Amino acid sequence: MSDVSEPGTEAYLYYYPLVENLRQVRRYTTTGVGSNPPAPFNTFSHSRNLAGPQDTFVTINNDTVYSMAQLDLSIGPVMLDVPATGDRYYVLQFVDAWTNNIAYVGTRATGNSAGRFVVVPPGWDSELPEGVPQIAASTNVVTIVGRIACGGPDDIAAVVALQDGFVLTPPEGTGAGFAELGHGLDDDARFWSEARAWSAAFPPPGSDDDSAYAAVLAAADAPIAPGIERLEYLTHHGSSPVVNGWIVGLHLFDYNVHALGLGTIDEDRWKIADPTARIIDRAVACRLGLWGNHAYEAVYAQAFALPDGSPLLGSTTTTLTFPTPPPVGAFWSITMYDIPRYFLVANSIDRYSVGDRTPGIRYADDGSLTLTISAAEPTDALARANWLPAPSEQYRLVFRLYIPGAAVLDGTYDFPPLVAR
Repeated sequence: MSDVSEPGTEAYLYYYPLVENLRQVRRYTTTGVGSNPPAPFNTFSHSRNLAGPQDTFVTINNDTVYSMAQLDLSIGPVMLDVPATGDRYYVLQFVDAWTNNIAYVGTRATGNSAGRFVVVPPGWDSELPEGVPQIAASTNVVTIVGRIACGGPDDIAAVVALQDGFVLTPPEGTGAGFAELGHGLDDDARFWSEARAWSAAFPPPGSDDDSAYAAVLAAADAPIAPGIERLEYLTHHGSSPVVNGWIVGLHLFDYNVHALGLGTIDEDRWKIADPTARIIDRAVACRLGLWGNHAYEAVYAQAFALPDGSPLLGSTTTTLTFPTPPPVGAFWSITMYDIPRYFLVANSIDRYSVGDRTPGIRYADDGSLTLTISAAEPTDALARANWLPAPSEQYRLVFRLYIPGAAVLDGTYDFPPLVAR
């Protein structure tokens, strides 16, 4: 097992989020991702359906419809108009090149009324529209991750109508974008080539400079395998609390301490103080759920194993019982992912998640809800109604709580245990 203190491993963990993030930005602007078609910079790409196995993006959700945009602010500020969404939950999350969550617009942060905002590049000191809320970007490339709650296929038309109300208006001209690198290079050389060029183009915000990693960064032949190995280990052995087998990532996305803007909560409670821990958590967060939210927007609890440490296997029937509904201001869900890709799992009933909005789920007479998780379809009618299909081999679950309640955020909520039958 490689040690995180080894220079090559340290540098890999430091630059991995930047490199992986911008590779995904490139996908969205060139080929698209699953049901999100390709779109040029400063233009929305709208998925017109809920995500499925065809959407090959790490830990993608099946609760909301995605509206994505990649911003190139090298040409100047970009205007954003959002529609009124009634009582429907939505969030636009703004993520810089280093995966820092720098701002939010949406139900929790700014409300559900129509509005106009302006996204401003770093160091901009020219005139801006008066009275328009500003989103101060920390890098010239910013990703907007839009999530709009959707109740299922019958709700898609209403979601599509809302999506068309999200409009970006950039200045005239062509932005700088970022260099496409790595053609003809092996994985090691490609990674370091991208890390060198992209860290120079998009310096990290605040005092998190990369001077400590410059020597390794200059060595294009440094092997990345030890860093990959260490990152995979850290995804299963992090510092997040474990409750009944659930790894509760309340602070996994708190590594941004320098660029907290509109809709964020700029309090010590939501900042990781230790710089080394910030670097590690940023890499782990990118691997487990690139573009995940701060916990005050959505909490992600994940499970790889039963409370006794036995791996979750689809060949075994597992149940999950909620005596009372989880405390949320919006909604909650449990989503199934394969291992090691963390993609949604194809199944015979096209069900990839189960939650409080799932059509046909059945509660017991006492108000409790029991989910059945297995590869084989249950024969019992109640278990079948509440069935979350699994692959036959190992899998990973993610428990999402949108606008989580105080008990979740203060750590007093008792996450229900997974039980093998």
